[in-house]
Amino acid sequence: MLTLDYSNCLSDRVGPEHGLDPDTLTGPLADRARELTASLERTRGTGWERWRLLADPVGTRRGHVEAVRALAEKHAGRWENLVVLGIGGSALGNIALQAALNPPTHNLMGENRRGPRLFVLDNVDPANFAAVIDVCPPEKTLFNVISKSGETAETAAQFMIVRDMLDKHTADPASHIVAVTDPERGTMRKICDEAGYDTLPVPEGVGGRFSVLSPVGLFSAAMCGIDIDALLDGAHEMETMCRRESLDRNPAAMLATILVELGKGRAAKPGVCKPNHVLMPYCNGLYLLADWYRQLWAESLGKRHNTAGEEVFEGFTPIKALGATDQHSQVQLYREGPNDKVFGFVEVESFGVSDVKIPEGLGVENLAYLEGKNMGALLNAEKRATEYALVESRRPNYTIRFPRVDERAVGAFIMLWQVATAYAGLMLGIDAYDQPAVETGKKATFGLMGREGFDQWQGKVEQALGGPGRIITQ
Repeated sequence: MLTLDYSNCLSDRVGPEHGLDPDTLTGPLADRARELTASLERTRGTGWERWRLLADPVGTRRGHVEAVRALAEKHAGRWENLVVLGIGGSALGNIALQAALNPPTHNLMGENRRGPRLFVLDNVDPANFAAVIDVCPPEKTLFNVISKSGETAETAAQFMIVRDMLDKHTADPASHIVAVTDPERGTMRKICDEAGYDTLPVPEGVGGRFSVLSPVGLFSAAMCGIDIDALLDGAHEMETMCRRESLDRNPAAMLATILVELGKGRAAKPGVCKPNHVLMPYCNGLYLLADWYRQLWAESLGKRHNTAGEEVFEGFTPIKALGATDQHSQVQLYREGPNDKVFGFVEVESFGVSDVKIPEGLGVENLAYLEGKNMGALLNAEKRATEYALVESRRPNYTIRFPRVDERAVGAFIMLWQVATAYAGLMLGIDAYDQPAVETGKKATFGLMGREGFDQWQGKVEQALGGPGRIITQ
């Protein structure tokens, strides 16, 4: 199971100005966490917190897994390519699971590949879209379109192109599509029912950024050979831990407490408040989980108003980095720039059979210290050295430690951050489940693209951005 080491966020490591007093974690902060745990227990599995039951064996898990597995078995061995169409929460989890649990060379492998090549089209960049479609002949490709409503402009545009292509170039277009959408209503639901597409549900009460452990993320994972039961087992084990009342035994409550307290609970002056939260895996395979975390943390906590309707402008800025790569590009800033960040390391204890041994007998005196060592040991030494360097500079940091990178650990990591987000939302007094600022951009896009009923948005855009420009040209 994952462990959380928060020692370097305490005052006895980084000093009283930048670290938390350990006594507060057994005093008032522990009391507050206990209250919030009781509150989350009351709302668990209701409203927009139904995501907490996705991994629970007595929740919605069984039905989802059976449906996903049945479709994965139906399509097994039939396709050279699986192309996911989605954006935001409908794509980031799929990408993160693939990067973490399959080799980086998955799409280049032959007979040993665990399933079809996987491409996730999470943008409407035409060059990127065209390049992927060019190497995915329709007759050899299954398309997994993910959209609860079917009206998100980016995914709708992708789907319209793909549907037209399948109609023109395949004998049975419906057999090439699996849609994950609302089980009862919406534009995509209507299209699927009329066309006879295979479908899986976007569960009610599960927002996009909390949906990776639902069919949204599970179908592409199962198609590519990932053990979805082990993934959900790890998530369930973590979710159970995160129901504990005691702060020092509840990793999500502790993670949220540290980040919120260091982010805004301190004296509000530069160099003391730490509203920037860096997540730095020391493992390439886990790097894209940092992308998934960025959406979860930013979209959930960045809110103009609190639940009382007061203007508060809450939130923290999530930043991703990669160890050891970014030791050579970012650590100069992290150590000597503004002391306004909390650093989260992700460490892997064992890389198992993937570890590589550095050969001996090269006869170079200054490199002899590396001979016979494993690259995994070097990578973890790099992490330990950076951890020390940050503590030396009074920069608080914590470590989430994986025993190994496998489905169980990845599932636990995902659930840890989801529950920590729920705690943080309560601590900040905001609604962690809405995203009104995102909706504004969607409506403006509809207006600019000429969607009926959104004409006023085009006028708003022109009024705000029109007039003489100040442009430098050649």
